[in-house]
Amino acid sequence: MNMDDEQPPRGPRDWVPDLGDVGRMQPPSWMTPKFMRNGAFGLLALFALTNLSFQIKPEEVGLVLRFGRMVRTTEPGLHFKLPFVEDVLRVPVQRQLKEEFGFRTASAGIQTRFSADDYSGESVMLTGDLNVAVVEWVVQYRVTDPYNYLFKLRGLTETFRSMSQAVMREVVGDRTVTEVLTVGRQEIATTSELLLQEMVNQYEMGIVIEQIVLQDVTPPDPVKPSWDEVNQAQQQRDRLINEALAEYNKVVPRARGEAEQTVLQAEGYALQRVNAAEGDATRFKAVYEAYRRAPEVTRRRLYLETMQRVLPELGAKIFMDKGMGSVIPLLPIEGIKSLLGPTAAGGGGGR
Repeated sequence: MNMDDEQPPRGPRDWVPDLGDVGRMQPPSWMTPKFMRNGAFGLLALFALTNLSFQIKPEEVGLVLRFGRMVRTTEPGLHFKLPFVEDVLRVPVQRQLKEEFGFRTASAGIQTRFSADDYSGESVMLTGDLNVAVVEWVVQYRVTDPYNYLFKLRGLTETFRSMSQAVMREVVGDRTVTEVLTVGRQEIATTSELLLQEMVNQYEMGIVIEQIVLQDVTPPDPVKPSWDEVNQAQQQRDRLINEALAEYNKVVPRARGEAEQTVLQAEGYALQRVNAAEGDATRFKAVYEAYRRAPEVTRRRLYLETMQRVLPELGAKIFMDKGMGSVIPLLPIEGIKSLLGPTAAGGGGGR
């Protein structure tokens, strides 16, 4: 009995081709050279088509580089370029960019989260009176010249950050710690913005500084309690000074007004007295001239004017002739007495 006949039949996986049949086997259709060549051309054409056009966003401009050299600038919209030859670099010229110093924003939103890493090396500064302040700030800028921004300076971001730190340390170093922590913050931001813009223009970085914001200015943590006590004492001092000034402004102007009123009244009284005296003197001179020209007439006129002025103040009077012994036969005395009143009751006669 043949031993080969007793073995079970082999499956497809157990089939081993004869070496003589290997040369006569045909490769699959997708492994033919023509198919692979056509596939390569197709992939190359697809890649070229996908790299033929590019889109520039509204806040950007595009710089087209041909073999690494800029050849043109494109505005927002759809544009075309030479595939495999030209590349596009996009620069946000309408977007406000920023660099943070002394802190980093982890995520912005309604509740902004900041990074927990330590950036004290950027924020700890020495003031002009040899004190230490922790200054955290933000530089907001915008790209104005894309070409200079990309190609004029190598390592622009690192250089820009170093320049900003140098300027801020220079400005803070020229002021006392009280100015830095209280009233001088706006001046520090404005001065730093001007100095930093001058350096940016000198280096031709192609950006404009729009704003420098002092995010937080505080004393170092070990001296914060003492600094808070000093601030409370200063606030109390300022409050007392303001109250004193308010009282001063209330009392002193009123006293000055009363003094001016008294002076004006005195001046008015003096002017009135002088004018009255001058009028009396002028009137006396006029009367004297009239008396000198007609003494008798003037004397009688003065007498009559005086009587006219004096008699109405004396009340009712009865004038009788010297030869009359009594007024009873002539007048009803009782009726006259009632008319005269108590003034004439005890007066009796006249002349």
